Amino acid sequence: MLIDYYKAIEDGSVKMLEAAKNEDWDGVVRFEGACAVLIEQLRHRARSEELDGPSQLEKSKIMLRILSNDAQIRYLVEPWLSNFDQNFESRLLH
Repeated sequence: MLIDYYKAIEDGSVKMLEAAKNEDWDGVVRFEGACAVLIEQLRHRARSEELDGPSQLEKSKIMLRILSNDAQIRYLVEPWLSNFDQNFESRLLH
């Protein structure tokens, strides 16, 4: 079912968030890649399948949770990216 793709993407976003909380940046990238594959599969499947009313409502709730997870991940990643940028720039200058 189409809704199962949304659930799997949400599960991946939860795993990404947990990895970010643990500063496991390789894990974040790994789960992000898995989500990207699922999103592509979802796009393909959505061309031939539609969600019914209850599934539409469930999809909306799932999407809100995914967006919340994404916001939290971005918040956690921001300091790491800033640190990475500073280290990268200092290596270029030396």
